[in-house]
Amino acid sequence: MVRLAVNIVGLILASASVLVVSLDNVSGSKRFAQVHPPLPPKSNNPWLTITGNTCHVVNTVLNTTSLSNVQIQLSGTIQYTPNIAYWSANSIPLIYQNATTFWLLGGTNLHLSGGGTIDGNGQIWWDAFASNGNAGVAGASSLTFARPVPLTIGDTHGALIEDLNIINSPSWHDFVINSTNVEYRNINLRSVSFSSSAAANTDGWDIYRSDHVTIRNSVIVNDDDCVSLKPNSTNILVSNLNCNGSHGTSIGSLGQFAGETDIVENVLIENIVMANAQNGARIKVFGGNPSPTSVSGGGTGFVKNVTFLNYRVDNVDNPILIDQCYETAASVCAEFPSKLTISDIHYKNITGTASSAEKGVVVSLECSQPCNDITAQGVSIVPPAPFKAQFVCSNITSINELDFPCQGS
Repeated sequence: MVRLAVNIVGLILASASVLVVSLDNVSGSKRFAQVHPPLPPKSNNPWLTITGNTCHVVNTVLNTTSLSNVQIQLSGTIQYTPNIAYWSANSIPLIYQNATTFWLLGGTNLHLSGGGTIDGNGQIWWDAFASNGNAGVAGASSLTFARPVPLTIGDTHGALIEDLNIINSPSWHDFVINSTNVEYRNINLRSVSFSSSAAANTDGWDIYRSDHVTIRNSVIVNDDDCVSLKPNSTNILVSNLNCNGSHGTSIGSLGQFAGETDIVENVLIENIVMANAQNGARIKVFGGNPSPTSVSGGGTGFVKNVTFLNYRVDNVDNPILIDQCYETAASVCAEFPSKLTISDIHYKNITGTASSAEKGVVVSLECSQPCNDITAQGVSIVPPAPFKAQFVCSNITSINELDFPCQGS
């Protein structure tokens, strides 16, 4: 593979115009590059093409926003340099949970595809984090130790991202923020540590303040959420995912910031294979907090109209979980229950095996205030011997709509 240090952003944008770039190998050891003049801003379907068996080593941020009707063909590899000091100071801030990104892509009617790879060079970040523990609340980047997202879709209206590999992410693989009508399909995400350090916080997708987002037909091997629907994610479809080593397909976390209103509504998550995971179908909401400036709970809002359909779980610690005291001490949550309501949640055809981690508890629906219209049909989850399946509920008002014998109220 030919390796080339290149400023990709200079190839994509020049004076706010789009460039067309063709990168190919010659005789397997040389490289030929042809850069065409900038296209007029109103050109129809301009292309950026990064092709051939080439690895482009990127040592500066990629800020490619305000694009229109652009197709990006990536069949080579983009690899970010493992320079923690540079990226902590210069990666693009996304504000929420101190997230930052190597590459911010935005605009209208975008298409990114090509079978290529985006490599975050994450091992150095995982090792550093295992040593310094420098994180914000809920495991996000801190203000002094950034763990950038390899690809962020921001302020975008209409985008298709397909046929790509994203590997070795320092934290979340994909972030969608302030966007509408975004679809991912045929994406392969893989972040696996080769040291004793965990590949921490390597969520597959995080969706934030976005509407009509679809994720389908993808494979995820990581050490955190397969998908995480963060505040104000609405009209979401997640379909046909294979998740391994995950923390689950998660609604949340929500309610983290006092004075903020978080909404997740109209969600279908279907046809999921979840193996060797901490959680399966999960909702995680912070408890309450007496401080009006809290960043550890006390936010308001709701989760409503969510269906988890057709899951196959294999060796999963918590196959079905509602946690309305997420990251909140039990004593604090008892005194200050969550201010964020959960209702209209439906589990259908969730089958398979639990691990021994919870000693037979295969369903845990624990709300710190009443959760309404929670239903379950076709739930069949078996723990390993010698444990017998247990189903724990707290503050579930629709207990008669569950097809398993819930212990609690």
